[in-house]
Amino acid sequence: MNRFLPHPILSLVLWLVWLLLNNTLAAGHMILGAVLAIVIPLLTSKFWPESVCIRYPATLFKFVVIVLWDILIANVIVAKLILGNKHNLEPKFLHIPLDLENPLAIGILANTISLTPGTVSCDLSEDKKILLVHGLHESDPESTINEIKQRYEKPLKKVFETC
Repeated sequence: MNRFLPHPILSLVLWLVWLLLNNTLAAGHMILGAVLAIVIPLLTSKFWPESVCIRYPATLFKFVVIVLWDILIANVIVAKLILGNKHNLEPKFLHIPLDLENPLAIGILANTISLTPGTVSCDLSEDKKILLVHGLHESDPESTINEIKQRYEKPLKKVFETC
């Protein structure tokens, strides 16, 4: 089974994303999506250094819901900032100390930060202990760092680092 489906979770996600992007449950799309969901992980499996292990799927689901909510709220906040007086913006670079060690978890954290409007992940230190993030409006950088660590890093650590 591992040779046929080297990354079953990835295959499931690819299949679901295919169906969502096509906005249909037609048999042809379900079959084509399933074929792609099997072939893509097979072709890319040698690029994955280790298999993905998700220890707490409920925590991961909660994390995704929180991220989607934060993206929605951040869109409104950034729109207000951009449409308002631009001289009141306080852009800053934040150095976020990481407790994560799993490369996949660090990558998901960096991408999550970049997906949230108003923040962009810029760099990861060579020792993978500090993530450099740019914030569009950071009046309280310590609060933002704590929020990122609690809302994003903590659940990712629970999900990926316990394997």
